[in-house]
Formats: sequence, structure tokens, C-alpha cells
Amino acid sequence: MLSTLISQSIFVSAADASRLLGVTRATLYAYVSRGLVRSQPAEGGTRARRYVREDIERLRRRADARRNPDAAAAGALQWGVPVLESAITCIDGARLYYRGHDATALARTRTVAEVASLVWTGSFGQTWPAPGPAPAIGRQASFVARAQTALAAASSDDPGACTLRPAAVQATGWRILHLLAAAAAPSPRAFDTIERTLARAWGVDARGAALLRSTLILCADHELNASSFTARVVASAGSHPYAAVSAALSALEGPRHGGAGARVEAMLDALRRGRPLKQAVAERLRRGEPVDGVGHPLYRDGDPRAIALLEALRRDYARSPELAFVLDVARALTAATREHPNIDFGLAAVTRVLKLPRGAPLMLFAIGRSIGWIGHALEQYATGQLIRPRAKYTGPPPVATRADG
Repeated sequence: MLSTLISQSIFVSAADASRLLGVTRATLYAYVSRGLVRSQPAEGGTRARRYVREDIERLRRRADARRNPDAAAAGALQWGVPVLESAITCIDGARLYYRGHDATALARTRTVAEVASLVWTGSFGQTWPAPGPAPAIGRQASFVARAQTALAAASSDDPGACTLRPAAVQATGWRILHLLAAAAAPSPRAFDTIERTLARAWGVDARGAALLRSTLILCADHELNASSFTARVVASAGSHPYAAVSAALSALEGPRHGGAGARVEAMLDALRRGRPLKQAVAERLRRGEPVDGVGHPLYRDGDPRAIALLEALRRDYARSPELAFVLDVARALTAATREHPNIDFGLAAVTRVLKLPRGAPLMLFAIGRSIGWIGHALEQYATGQLIRPRAKYTGPPPVATRADG
């Protein structure tokens, strides 16, 4: 049964459901009885019921595919069109939920380990043994290169790397989280939580460690983004979790995904030198330069992850000059673009206020998102299916050949 925490915006009435599907009420009720559409009583004490929009949309896509398979295939991998079913994350246009639990509430009240347990098993109580020491890696390469080197070394030394049973994958996933943390912030000794390990290496106090914990949780998953889809594709081939996460890191590093945080960092540096802010933003737009860190197609009124991070900064770092600066920037960008800060801006804001090392937005994003990557790998292993889209050929027609003689 769906959690009562889920917003009503993911439900539709019987009339709307019938209209969207192009069927009668009787057919809709038949879909419900066959388990194709989930429903629950509407609020207000009436006998009416409401229906899960996601189920309605899935049935409508199937009907469209039957009517026009070529058009359905051509659009199947466009941004924002889900192509795989997942029970991990729900995005309703205003909020983000992990298995029915509000992610922003989890970020305030739960540990990284508890959220990993929720994503991987569906409950909070699972624990895993502390992982062994991370392999020694050079510090000159980029974070992603260091992380991928550590993953490759660890997989070679792990006799259970290719054991794809759920319990083994979960234990491997827990080790992977710590490997990524070690690649981001090598510490002379490991602590009992990932955020404390990061805080120690980055010179952050207990208050900052709590903010790092919240940040990692808010980054844990976001449905079928490019990196999570990459992890699922690699897992669908039967590759081990180290390989799935390594491939996902390559996707995350791109400037249109997790690498966008570096652009926000650079923009904030430039705006810091270009006061007054309103004029600096206007000139940036006039020159055709990108304005990064605002807007997200999945959220109408602002990315809830960024909202939560900025609220945490206001609460715990109210006197920080850097916080005052990033809030001024956020207001100036929203006034100029009518868009609200997104997770990339939130990560850059945390980095500036806590004085984290350069590149920390991508590091925090990757460590947190590895929870989701392992979750998607677990789901894909369970299906036993290979993800293999077809290509619609658009090149020159094949040339017919004639036999000699």
C-alpha cells in the first residue's frame, strides 16, 4: 500500500484516469482488479477512489506503443520518459521520496547506513560489516579517476565480486561507499560513519558533519538519471557492482550531470568578483554566458533537495558571510531567470560555506548517489534481463550486390 506521505498530486480521479486511458469506467475497474492500476480511497469520507497516475501513464504508453511502435521506439530514450520500472524513487513534481519516505525528512532524521538499507532492502534495519582498508591510490588524478582505480583494485581482490545474490551485492555496495569516500577524502583513520570520515579529512566540525550526512542522503537517488541508467545497463549484462558503479561515475562526471557542480563553483567565483550581483548576472546573460545551478524540469516550484540544503545552511550558519553571498546569488538568479536553485547550486553552496576542497560537489554527489546505483543494480539483477534498445536505422540504404558471372 502506498505511503500516506505521498502527495496527492501523484493520484488522479476515476474520470481523469478513464479519459487519459480512453476507456470506460468499467474497463478501469477491471484494470484495478487485475492489479494493473493501484488505487486507494479518496480523502473526505466519500466512496470515491483515486488512482496512481504512474500506473495510468504506463498503461497509456503501452497502448501508444501498440498503435505506433516506430514512434514509441523513437521516443523511448528521450529525456524524461521512463523506460524501466523501479520501486526506489518517486518524484511527484514537488517532492522526492525513497520507497515512499520523504527524502528531505530522511536527510534530517536518518543515517547514511539507514537510508542505504531502505533503498537496498526496503527497510531501515539492515547492517553490514565494516569494510577493509581502501587500496592506496595516487592523489594527482581527478576524483573520478581515483575512485575508478580504487574500484578496479578492490574488485580484483574481492573473491565475492561476481556473486550477485542480494545480500552479497549489498555488502559490496557498502564497501563501495567507503571506497568512494576514501577517494574523495583520504583520512589517517576511518570513523564509524562516512560523514565523519569526510569531516575529519576536510577539517569540518560536528555541525558540518551533520550537514554532510544530510547532503549525501539527498543525493542518494533521483530515478533514472543518466548515471543510474548507466549502472542498470551494466548490471543487466551481469557485470559486478564495482563495474556498474565505475561506469556510472563516468556518466556522472559529465558537465550535463554531476559535473555541473563545477560550473556552479566557477560561476560563484566569477560573481564574487563582479559585484553588484544584479548587474553581474545581467551582464552574464547579455554576453550569452550560461547561468548554472537553477531550474529543473521535474520540479515546478524548486528542487526540494536544494531547498532543504539552503534551509539547513540558514539554520546552522546564519552568520556566515559565504552563506549571505550564495543566498544573494540565488535571489539574483531567480529574479533574472524565474528559475529556482537546483541540487547543483545546493552542493556548491554547501562547499563554499563549509570551505570544502575544490570539486567537493561532484564528490558528495557521487558518494551519495552510489546508494542509488547499487539499488538500481539490485533491481536489474533481480529481473535477469539484458537492456538492449533497438536503433532505427537512418543511414543510406544497403547496396545490393550481384554475384560474379
